Amino acid sequence: MATRRGRPSGMRADAAATIGRVTLHRGNLYLVGLPGAGKSTLGRQLARRLGERFVDCDHELEARTGAPIPTIFEIEGEAAFREREMQTLAELALLDNIVLSTGGGVVLRAENRERLKANGTVLYLHVDPAMLFERVRHAKHRPLLNGDTRTRLDELYAQRDALYREVADHVVDAVRENVFRFVRILDSDTQHA
Repeated sequence: MATRRGRPSGMRADAAATIGRVTLHRGNLYLVGLPGAGKSTLGRQLARRLGERFVDCDHELEARTGAPIPTIFEIEGEAAFREREMQTLAELALLDNIVLSTGGGVVLRAENRERLKANGTVLYLHVDPAMLFERVRHAKHRPLLNGDTRTRLDELYAQRDALYREVADHVVDAVRENVFRFVRILDSDTQHA
C-alpha cells in the first residue's frame, strides 16, 4: 500500500492536510516510476476515477516535436531529449487539476524533481525489476531498454529508485489492487472535503 517516510498521514510537511487523509496539492497527481510501471495505463484510470484531466508527458512531448521518442533519442541523443522533457514538464506543471504520467527518467534532473514537488502530489509506482521485465521484454518503443532488457532494468532501478523515493509523497507497489486502494483514500478525502 502507500507509504511515506517520516510523515504522518503520508503528506509533505508543507501540505495542508488532516491526519489520515490524502490531499492533492493544487489538485495535481504526478505519477513517477520506471518504464513499464503503469504510469500511463493507471494514470488514465486514476484520472477518470478522480474526475481529473489525464496528461501523458511523453505523449505531449511527441505531439510538440512531431516525432516519437525513440526517433528523438536516435537523432538528437538522450541529453537533447532530457532538455525537451524538462521544457515540457515545466509547462505542464503550470496546470492545475491533472493526473500527469511522467517519463521514467524525469527524476534524473534536480529541476524536474523540484518542479514535481512544488506543483503536485507525487506518487511513485514502485515495481520490482523482475516484474517489470515480464511487462516490457517485448516492447519496441522504449529506447533505454534496447539490448539486454533485464540487465538494463536492474541498472535503471539502481540509478533511479532513490530519486523516485526522494520526490514521492507516496510510494505504492504498483499492482493494480494497491493503486486503486490508494485511489479509494483519495475518493474518501474528496467526499469529506
